[in-house]
Amino acid sequence: MGKRGLPWPVSAGKERERRAAMMALVPELVDSSTRNPPATTSERRLSVLDRVRLALLAAGLLCVLTGLLPRDEAAANMRRIGPLLLFLASVIVLAELTRQAKVFDAIAHRLAILGRGHYPALFGLCVLFASATTVLLNLDTTAVLIAPVMLALAAPARIPPLPLAMTTLWLANTASLLLPVSNLTNLLAADRVALTATGFASRMLAPQMVSITATTVCLWVWYWRRGRRETDRYVPPEPIRPVNFRERSLFYTTAGACLLFIVAIPVVGDRIGVAATVAALIALAAFAVFDRGALRLSLIPWQLLVFVVGLFLVVPTLSRFGLGDSMHALIGTDSGASGAFRAAAAGAGLSNVANNLPAYTAGEAVIPAQNSDQLLALLIGTNVGPIVTPWGSLATLLCLEFCRMHGVRVPMRRFVLTGAALATVATAGAVTALLMTS
Repeated sequence: MGKRGLPWPVSAGKERERRAAMMALVPELVDSSTRNPPATTSERRLSVLDRVRLALLAAGLLCVLTGLLPRDEAAANMRRIGPLLLFLASVIVLAELTRQAKVFDAIAHRLAILGRGHYPALFGLCVLFASATTVLLNLDTTAVLIAPVMLALAAPARIPPLPLAMTTLWLANTASLLLPVSNLTNLLAADRVALTATGFASRMLAPQMVSITATTVCLWVWYWRRGRRETDRYVPPEPIRPVNFRERSLFYTTAGACLLFIVAIPVVGDRIGVAATVAALIALAAFAVFDRGALRLSLIPWQLLVFVVGLFLVVPTLSRFGLGDSMHALIGTDSGASGAFRAAAAGAGLSNVANNLPAYTAGEAVIPAQNSDQLLALLIGTNVGPIVTPWGSLATLLCLEFCRMHGVRVPMRRFVLTGAALATVATAGAVTALLMTS
């Protein structure tokens, strides 16, 4: 054996050259494994949540096969959610490819740099980033893509991770009122009250501003102020820039596709699924040319699609066998302020007991078609309210899962108490704003 355990004699200079050459390969190997990591056994295995989603779909199909849900009603429900499923699949594929092109990472790092180490500035920029993403791309994008980006920013910038986590978690829910694309429930409500994207936005602008303002105040008081974060300044990270032609092509093409989709929102009306599909196809084409290995079937959010289909078969069945009567007793049919506040409270309460999607669909079924304010108040309750329990919305579940994966401890007592206070204030304020501007 040679010097330092080598199998043959090597001079010190030669050994240094050999080590330098091997180290030069490390970034390329790490980058390659990060871009296209091999699927592990645990990744291929279905999670408990995936099994619940599949069980929900199976239960829904069983309801149709046994006649508990008439087939014509089931078919009508599937026709109604068809465009919604197209939108969900397209926008999540678009957002995931945009994340892989490091657009979101670059934005998050740039925000931290703009803050220059000052927490109040960073706080305002993070609120703006999370709110804009939720409004323009939808709450699941914020939960699935922005939450891990923000948490990954914590270590290099030496930022306490809990304020970042709660900012994305709360605003993924409370900033999802403004546009039909912001939340699946919004698409359902806009269809029910026959509002275009601009008409829906004009009705929900005041409630959305109140909701975001309440969230901003609560975030600062309970998570971001000096006594909570325990540090005076943070370390601005280095900017993220594409380093070669391939990365630049993916970065600017996917960013352009997102911008195209955002600009198209007020133009396309109820064809928002088509706009999302076109934008996703642009991103897919870019990756097909420059990084084909990133294109996998796992890009398709089958879990969410299965969940939505199962939900729209099971909830109508339950409504036929007692759920509808219970929701009718809770919500009532008053078209005035009393009915609006009852609908919002029922939506928020049921969302935190079960989940916001079944809460909205069950409530919608018992509200008269002419009570548009009551329906929009229910929407506010099911969008803003589900931040008290971990299962209140899919976005909340996903954000908490990313916290667990990044080792971020979310004190559950604090989570429930602060969430209950914000849900109460933001829901009541948003409903008041809705009624004052109707």
